[in-house]
Amino acid sequence: PVPVGAPDTGPVRLVGAQVPIGPGPRVADARAAAVKAPPPEAGLVASWSRPRPGVNGTDAAVGPAVPAPPAQEPGGGWRPWRFRMSNDVWGTPSVAGDLVYVTSFEVHALDVATGRRRFKTRDVAWSMAVADGRIHASDGPTLFALEAREGADLWRIQTDAWVYSLKADRGTVVTGSRGGGVQGWEASGGQKLWEISGAQTDFESPEAGPALHDGTVYVWQDARLRALDARTGDERWSYPIGDAASCGGVPVRVTQAPDGYVYVSAGTRVLALDIASGHVKWHFEAPAVFLCPPAFVPGPAVTGGGVYLADYLGTVYALDAADGRDRWRIATEARASIEPVLVVAGHVHVGSGKGLYTLDAVTGTPKWRFQAGGDIVGAPAVAEGRIHFGSTDHLLYTLKADDGRLRWKLATGGEITGAPVVKDGVVYACSKDRCVYALDAEKGTGTARTA
Repeated sequence: PVPVGAPDTGPVRLVGAQVPIGPGPRVADARAAAVKAPPPEAGLVASWSRPRPGVNGTDAAVGPAVPAPPAQEPGGGWRPWRFRMSNDVWGTPSVAGDLVYVTSFEVHALDVATGRRRFKTRDVAWSMAVADGRIHASDGPTLFALEAREGADLWRIQTDAWVYSLKADRGTVVTGSRGGGVQGWEASGGQKLWEISGAQTDFESPEAGPALHDGTVYVWQDARLRALDARTGDERWSYPIGDAASCGGVPVRVTQAPDGYVYVSAGTRVLALDIASGHVKWHFEAPAVFLCPPAFVPGPAVTGGGVYLADYLGTVYALDAADGRDRWRIATEARASIEPVLVVAGHVHVGSGKGLYTLDAVTGTPKWRFQAGGDIVGAPAVAEGRIHFGSTDHLLYTLKADDGRLRWKLATGGEITGAPVVKDGVVYACSKDRCVYALDAEKGTGTARTA
């Protein structure tokens, strides 16, 4: 690794904030971070039912877009921070322990308490996974692992082809490489455990690469979905899922669930396959293709359990996990996202186009809709009764999850990338303004919280 000293510890002002927040490099021209996208306020009042006072920021009593700072100094408590990279930031941050890992050509490890950079890798990392105290990454032709706390090199190997996908779990690293290769590696030392060819050839992208779940690797090879042992590469079972044309020209998506089944979306089809044998439990057919994997919720249907997903037209489906029966379906708006719908506390949250829709998980009854000023990016994150999401309108939003009221929003200097991550009361997000943000999940930049 390349040890890097702490960045400029001078204060930084976020757009809309009245006081500086946390350490980080100064921006020479503060106006560069001003949002040029159309203000979203004109479209914030959108609901399937009659708008209630105060919903979606229509009531001035809700407060300003970024909450006002406290009158007194934080007194040494944690404060929101921003770290500005010298290159573009992409993807979703990964938080482990007291560090947040972000990809900006290299992997950067930032201290969650202060925003100071602890280290960065010396190599470019097009793909990254943090697991078991290690950072696994690839610059394409090279696969390498670093110690996650201090960034010390653990191992480094040359691969036979360009790595486009990387997953790590339970001591195994699984990669997808150009030309149809899928490999399993020993995470601790980098030894190659197994390799197959002719797999995933139609869709070689990070989000469509081989899936790794609890010691099983799922690959799409020769028109069959194959379940492989992650340690040996031995095939456990295969199912004739069909080729790319029969799957609607979109990747096959899988979700392994704790009920003993793997739920698969393949074009217009949804299937429930037995994890141990691959036998089909049920099959569902929709009129439009699914771009996202199914989302599984445990429990009976009467309490909101089931399988949920949305097709590219924005129709949200709730399927009974026992028999695949279509319990309800609700139309939203066209949806290009590959992110699964989010089901939390009896609510189904789905980002479709510029709208964030929330439905009752049991009945499908629309609860509320929030309209952003641009398309919703990535998957929303729900924690402690709040839902956080980013948009191409350069804003990071936080709403009340039960009624859609706007709690706060932060204007950045670019589109939000990936998905926000919430941990221990802090929401982390990346923007195309080359910055990483750490904000109080409840107050945004408004107040500091006790460390």
